[in-house]
Parts: sequence; structure tokens; C-alpha cells
Amino acid sequence: MKLASLRIKASGEVTVAVVIGESYFDLHAASGGELPATMIEFLEQGEAAMARARALSADVVDGDDNLYGGDEIELLAPVPKPGKIMHTSCNFSDHLSELTTWNEPEWQSHNWGDFHFEHPTGFLEAPSSVVPSGAGVKIPHFTKQLDYEIEVGIIIGKEAFRVSKEEALEYVAGLTIFNDLSARDIQSREHSNKVILLGKSFDGSCPFGPNLVTLDEVGEPDDLNMVLTLNGEERQKSNTANMVYKIAELVSWWSNTTLQPGDIITTGSPPGVIAGMPNPVYLQPGDRIDATVEKLGTLTTFIVD
Repeated sequence: MKLASLRIKASGEVTVAVVIGESYFDLHAASGGELPATMIEFLEQGEAAMARARALSADVVDGDDNLYGGDEIELLAPVPKPGKIMHTSCNFSDHLSELTTWNEPEWQSHNWGDFHFEHPTGFLEAPSSVVPSGAGVKIPHFTKQLDYEIEVGIIIGKEAFRVSKEEALEYVAGLTIFNDLSARDIQSREHSNKVILLGKSFDGSCPFGPNLVTLDEVGEPDDLNMVLTLNGEERQKSNTANMVYKIAELVSWWSNTTLQPGDIITTGSPPGVIAGMPNPVYLQPGDRIDATVEKLGTLTTFIVD
């Protein structure tokens, strides 16, 4: 099942919908208000809400009053304002290798050669940075080095604290696509001080979507092809099988901090980012980024003036 958060243009109402082909089925209205209109509240109802959503959407036909076309809705991020975004760093060894080629002195001062894989490492990103698929993102005034990173986003479905790897997937509501937009010049300066914040948490830096895809529809989460294109040119290509830490391991580790419904864990990015190129040309107004993950769809981001 694919779930979306959206705003109905005619009424301005926000709701949770099941994606059926190119249409969206309003679960809040179809359930007579019993199912919540926000994704976090929906996830908090657990499997009961999922089961009701499946039942309600099983026999939808064209012309149903609660069915909307894509031109009738404004798509939001699957979780428009997650409680927290826990970003995993360097979870593809080939991406770590390309980091060591970046020439900025501040970047090299981070001593990437000593990066360890004793356990996942990462940082928090600001929930206010989230934008949906199709959003236009402005280049922040403080950076000249805006870059992309395709990742998988893991959406937590129920409260998790210190869960084992074996049971971790039971706490996952579904997966989505994440584009970790990064201000590389700011990031490198922050790294030189052994911190990271603004380089990854400016407004619009966290596009994710288009939908939440439940695990029963995904199948094997650790064997999903990932491709990112910039203006139609392939830049990143990998598979989640190449991750150092797989989906269940990430959920288990990050659950050392209590995870709540709607929280996001990112998987880290494969190689192919702009900063790793011999003569990098960073993102500019007019650029289009399409991040595609097998079974999850395509997340599109426009860089605007």
C-alpha cells in the first residue's frame, strides 16, 4: 500500500490518502473521520489504521466522491513535519572513498581515513527543512556549493526503544525516498569544527516522498536499485544491498534514542555526488533532480531562483 499526505485544493483540507494508480483516495473522509487526517496521528493508530485503510480502498471505483486526481491535490511530504530526522553518514563505503578526494582544507581536516564502522554514525536534521516531491528549493544565500544525495528514508510506525535487529522491521511503517541537499562549503567548515548543522538543515534541504510505501509492497528492503539523475543525466546509481548497515540494523541502532511514529531515519548516500567530481559544477537555478528508488517511485526536486 502507498500512502500520501496531501492538501485538497478545492477545500484546503489536509488528509492522508491511499495512492491508487494516479489518483488519491481520502481516508479521513471515507472513514467518516475515524481515520486521522495527519500522517503521524494515522501511524499512532498502528495496524488497526493500516487494516482499515486497506479495507476502505479495496473496492474503490472511478467517480467515488473521495477519489481525487493529481491535479486536484497538492502533494505534501509523507510526514510533513516529522518529530526528528536521524541522518546516517557514510553508509556506502564507495561514498566514503570519494569523500577523501575532496580538496578543501577544512574538509580534509576531518581525517576521513579514520572513519570507523563500529556502529552507524550520523546527525539530526531539522524537521522544518522538509519539502515534498515537486517542490522548488532556493539556493541559500550563504552557499555556493549546493549538492544532492539520493537516500532511502525509513519511516517509523510505532514507538521503538532499544529494539533488536531481528524485530526492528516490525517498527517500520514504510519506506520513502530522501534527497539530502547539502551546502558543501558550509558543511566542510562545520566538519572542521567536528560539528554539523546548517550545511544539512537549511530550509528545503530535506525533500522526501512522494509516498510512504509499506514493507509488504516493498518486499526485500535491502535489494532496491537507486538512481539519481540531474537534468536527465545519470549521476548516482547503486543498490541498498551495498549499504554497510542495512535497514533493520539502522532501526535497531538508532532506537537507542526513542523513536516515535513518523520519525525518519535516512540510509546514507552512494557515490556520485557533485563534490566528488574532478571539476564540480554545483546545483544552479533551473536544475531538476530526479531520485528514483525501485518500488518507491521518483522524488523530483527543482532548484529555483
